[in-house]
Amino acid sequence: MLREIRPAIVVLVALTLITGFAYPLAITGIARLIFPRQAQGSLIERDGRVIGSELIGQEFASAKYFHGRPSATTAPDPDDSTKTVAAPYNAANSGGSNLGPSNKALIDRVRSDMEALKKDNPSTAVPIDLVTTSASGLDPDISPEAALFQVPRVAKARNLPEDRLRQLVAAHTEGRLLGLLGEPRVNVLKLNLALDKLPAG
Repeated sequence: MLREIRPAIVVLVALTLITGFAYPLAITGIARLIFPRQAQGSLIERDGRVIGSELIGQEFASAKYFHGRPSATTAPDPDDSTKTVAAPYNAANSGGSNLGPSNKALIDRVRSDMEALKKDNPSTAVPIDLVTTSASGLDPDISPEAALFQVPRVAKARNLPEDRLRQLVAAHTEGRLLGLLGEPRVNVLKLNLALDKLPAG
């Protein structure tokens, strides 16, 4: 019986070593050689300190900054471990809200968010990505339309000309990958970092 089981055990151990250790180590090593920044998490630094990643959104609440998409991620409630509380952009708990389009809580939240956004820019339609969450809840990007929608609020809060902010948005708009894949997008953290570098108006 051992003679019949031994080849299966040898194959199991060999495949575990190859696919569980050798292959991941080789791919990680190659990635660090070819794409060192991306292999380390596409981290963004300011003044020698890591402040975020290009790949994970952050919450910006101040009127002086561009805001990203809403995030539906949660964390355990510190007062009751059987419940969760909102924790925007919680990378440890990536996921959408899973609320359907007919869900009253979702409808009420979107309607409330739209009304609040309309106060900042009443003459323009609210871009959908400013009131809906992404599937991951961690999306770092918004559409160029969503960034441009926020220009009047940011310009007023920073006492800057709107045209200057529109140029900044255009300069930070990334196109489709290879001209075909995805949609044009603006990384909110990069845009806000560039915004902080602008001289006061």
